Amino acid sequence: MINTNLKYWRRELSLTQAQMAEKLGIKRSLVGAYEEGRAEPKLTTLVNMARLFGITLDALVTTDFSKKGKAKTAIRHLEPVNTTPEPPRPAGNLRVLALTVDKEQNENIELVPLKASAGYLNGYADPEFIEELPKFRLPMLGTGGTYRAFEISGDSMLPIASGTVIVGRYVDDWLTLKDGTPCIVVSAKEGIVFKRVYNRLKNAATLSLHSDNPVYSPYEIDVQDVVEIWEAKAYISSTFPIADLSLNRLASIVLDLQQQMTTLKKA
Repeated sequence: MINTNLKYWRRELSLTQAQMAEKLGIKRSLVGAYEEGRAEPKLTTLVNMARLFGITLDALVTTDFSKKGKAKTAIRHLEPVNTTPEPPRPAGNLRVLALTVDKEQNENIELVPLKASAGYLNGYADPEFIEELPKFRLPMLGTGGTYRAFEISGDSMLPIASGTVIVGRYVDDWLTLKDGTPCIVVSAKEGIVFKRVYNRLKNAATLSLHSDNPVYSPYEIDVQDVVEIWEAKAYISSTFPIADLSLNRLASIVLDLQQQMTTLKKA
């Protein structure tokens, strides 16, 4: 939607890509990448676009102005540009995503460590908060999509150990999620969790979250509580998997250790 609207409004304003880039304060190559859908603008660039086109940020990301006659009709009824990040929308709608780029305008992978997890629930759409997060790049992931890394805790997804960093790709349309997809799910009630997602959006407007560790039971989460979903694409860990040890056996060992700790505390 954004790439179509950018191309539409640039032509409506009779601007070249170089002229558009100058007005937005970005490189000309980025305008081309945005129009071709090879990259997504950061929040500050989206705000500048909306101001330049004289439309709201919401209209920029949700309205297809390329359809004949829609642009002029929409503009007459639009409110002044709102630069406040939008609250999370139901599945299937586009959301504004705050991100950072390096000096060459390549997107960074921001790391959300455990100590920043609580703050992320309030700052996920705040460019200043995202800017303060540690950043790195993994060239092998390619340029298709936006990535973010989250440090997880607990043993619910064994053999992936507590402290592992999960690198996820941003999921824009939640309806496309296939059952069993491992994801980082950010929600108002559960916080940041790493689970396998089973899609129940069409029938029940929920997601069913499953752990790989059979000790933990699946549970449902209402889609209205979900803020972001990141499909797991890689992980970084200093703990190597134990050879020749099944998941069930590993889960049993962890359960035994937990029971022993409980017994020791009572003693």
